[in-house]
Amino acid sequence: MDRESFTRRVEAMQGALWRVAYGLLLNRADCADAVQEALLRAWEKRGSLREEAYFETWLTRILINECYSMLRRRRAALPLDGVPEPAAPPDADPILHDAIARLDVKLRLPVVLRYMEGYGVNEIARTLRVPPGTVKTRLARARALLRLQLSDEPTEGGNR
Repeated sequence: MDRESFTRRVEAMQGALWRVAYGLLLNRADCADAVQEALLRAWEKRGSLREEAYFETWLTRILINECYSMLRRRRAALPLDGVPEPAAPPDADPILHDAIARLDVKLRLPVVLRYMEGYGVNEIARTLRVPPGTVKTRLARARALLRLQLSDEPTEGGNR
């Protein structure tokens, strides 16, 4: 893959990469770092991509791996009481954002890939390296938890 093709495909995925990173890290500064590091790694390893048709899935997997590395480093470096509350992106529904942020990462990531990025179940399964049935189960559990969380949220008048 030449530089021009790589750049064109990365630019087309820029928003998706940021949303996936944010879905895992819940921190804008870390998202920028993770995306940059993933792009650097992808450029260096572009020769290992067997089929260019899977570029998006391949790059997303690299990004997910980088996010997990950052989470491990963060866990080792910061005490839990020092972690700030995640701020919603400017265009996000804050109640939905908070509900998604409270999901375990194993449930949150499939939600981000499916409903924010439009990936299919099989593509998510390939990206996360789990069976399609596991993706479907995680999505169903996430929807059920979100439904429960959102139905428990007080309305503007303070009523439930």
